[in-house]
Amino acid sequence: MLFQNLRETIQAYKARDPAARSSLEIALLYPGVRAVRSHRWAHWCYEHNFKFLARWISQSSRKATGIEIHPGARIGKRLVIDHGMGIVIGETAEIGDDCLIYHGVTLGGTGKDVGKRHPTIGNNVMISCGAKVLGPFTVGDNSRIAANAVVLSEVPPNCTAVGIPARIVWREGHRENFVGEVDQIHITDPVAAELNAIKEQLLILNTRIQR
Repeated sequence: MLFQNLRETIQAYKARDPAARSSLEIALLYPGVRAVRSHRWAHWCYEHNFKFLARWISQSSRKATGIEIHPGARIGKRLVIDHGMGIVIGETAEIGDDCLIYHGVTLGGTGKDVGKRHPTIGNNVMISCGAKVLGPFTVGDNSRIAANAVVLSEVPPNCTAVGIPARIVWREGHRENFVGEVDQIHITDPVAAELNAIKEQLLILNTRIQR
């Protein structure tokens, strides 16, 4: 079973990481693989009430990989962690199968909840670099969290969440409409607008001087 899970994980990395060269390289050198492998042992210890040993394993893995996964977190199959540095996954977080997580991601709490404090991530979810998912809610299957987004409420399946705080911009393959939405691509450059205004004033002054 252990080798089967490792084989599936390696295939998932090959499918999602264009920089992956060989199975041996992935198994031995990729920090995400090492972090999840260590977490499996830590979680087993945690579930069997060897809490100190579980913490020791998780903290040793954190020092080696830069990825901090609490022993109590539940992680599904074929998780791909790309780069991985700075990832934090809290105690009551749950991650489904076939997920992709980039560096700098936090699956954390807000400090306001007790018991279940961290998010539940569905299957085939992508969480981009720097995103923060905070609270005991669910991110649905096949959803996407954009880079640096701060997600504070539930994300339905097949959606894309963007921004601070995050909002849904794509749902079931269709773009969401917003009242008073700002066009982030074609927005006017305020510096360029100010320079144009100064040029216009200079032209007016030159015209007056010539007269």
